[in-house]
Formats: sequence, structure tokens, C-alpha cells
Amino acid sequence: MNHLDVNRALWNARVPFHVQSEFYDLQGFLAGASTLTEIELPLLGNISGKHVLHLQCHFGLDTLSLARLGARVTGLDFSETALSEARRIATHAGLDARFVLADVYDAAASIPEPADCVFTSYGVLGWLPDLTRWAREVAHCLHPGGELVLAEFHPVIWMYDDQFSKLSYSYFKKEPIIEQSVGTYADTTADLSLPSMDWNFSLGELLTALLEAGFRITHFQEYDFSPFPCFPGSVVAGQHRWQISGKEALLPMCFSLKAQKE
Repeated sequence: MNHLDVNRALWNARVPFHVQSEFYDLQGFLAGASTLTEIELPLLGNISGKHVLHLQCHFGLDTLSLARLGARVTGLDFSETALSEARRIATHAGLDARFVLADVYDAAASIPEPADCVFTSYGVLGWLPDLTRWAREVAHCLHPGGELVLAEFHPVIWMYDDQFSKLSYSYFKKEPIIEQSVGTYADTTADLSLPSMDWNFSLGELLTALLEAGFRITHFQEYDFSPFPCFPGSVVAGQHRWQISGKEALLPMCFSLKAQKE
């Protein structure tokens, strides 16, 4: 079973449901709302005029939010269906962005112009079987002195079953987790049932991969909330903050990282 074929089929099928979902709120975005959160915005800083490469961009709302901040932005994703929607939305919103169809491991070969910043966020790393290779690819995409900005769900979250009732997976699991994905996080009622392949990762694995790829870690922080209500049992914990019912403030739910290419 090829993980790229399996997961590309899944993400292609998810796109129509996500574009229409309240979760992504496309109409709010078109009216001027940003999809970037309180976690990643301070790490991005002033990106006006900078070339920002957004890896695993899905259908581009974060990419286009970066464009609204004045960045020269390129979004990369392996789903042709997602990028077709991204280009349509960019035209509708009057925003300038380039979208490139490629696997993340082919990013440097697909984007010949080195970036000032690589950005990637929320639910991205678990689809990658090799973080060492990923970190090297990110480094190849950056100018010397360029920065990676990463916001991601905490790997502890992925140890639990779907209902957060018990620990089901190892923090150090190396083999792929193969499941039948029913519905989608953005629309649990979606008539969708397809296999998926993903991998758990540890923070140690991630940090080591970045250090070995020549990065200097300049920021790392963990948070006890998610900026999105994408987990079963999510309850409000503040403005644009959610936690898991019965486990409020007990779990690390996401983290942010900034690293500079030496």
C-alpha cells in the first residue's frame, strides 16, 4: 500500500466537504477574516515583501492569509483538487499567490527560488513517514538565515483513541497507523469513508531532525488548548481556544516552533 496514493485520494475527497464547511468558514475568509491564529502570527512577524513557502497548504486559506499580510507566497500541496480550489479562491478574493502541485519531499526541486520563511501548520507532520528527510527538504528550501515557522498539534494527542477515552497508540510508534477514515474533522456528517496512513512522532525526533539539518531552534512552546474545535469532546476554553471535555488543562494540545537555518 503506497501511502501517497492512499492519502492523496483521502485529501482529494475531503476538499469539497471542507470548502463548504462551517469549520473553514470560506465566506468569513472572503469577507476579510484571517485563518492564522494567535500562536503563529507573532512568530511570523512582519513578512511584508518576503517570500513565504507554505508547505502542505490544503486549499490555501492560510496561504492567502499570508498574502494578505504582504508576503510573496507560494503554497505547495499534493492534492490537485485542493489546489484547484485554492486558485479559484485566490482569484475570487483578488489575492496574488502561486500554488504548486508536489509532494512535500519534492519541495526544493519544485520551488527553485529559495524562501525567506517556510511555514507549515496543524495536522501536517503526522502524514510524513520520515521527519529527518522532511527537515533536510525544508533546509534546502530556505536562504541561509531563513526561518521555519511551525505550529502543530502535540504528539501526545495522537496517543488517544478517537473519543479520548483511553491511550491506544505509542508515543514512539514507528510503523504506519492504517485506519478507515469516516467523515472528516471539518464535517463529521460527511458521506466519506476512505483509508488513511499516518505516523506518530515524538518531539525528540522532530527536534533532532531539525538540529541535524542545520537549524538553530529559536523558539519552542507548548499549549494546553487547540485553536480549532477539531477533536471530539471539544469545549470552549477562551476566545478561539478549545480543550477536551474532562481533560481541561491536563493535556498539551499543540506546540509552536521557530528555527533558523544556519
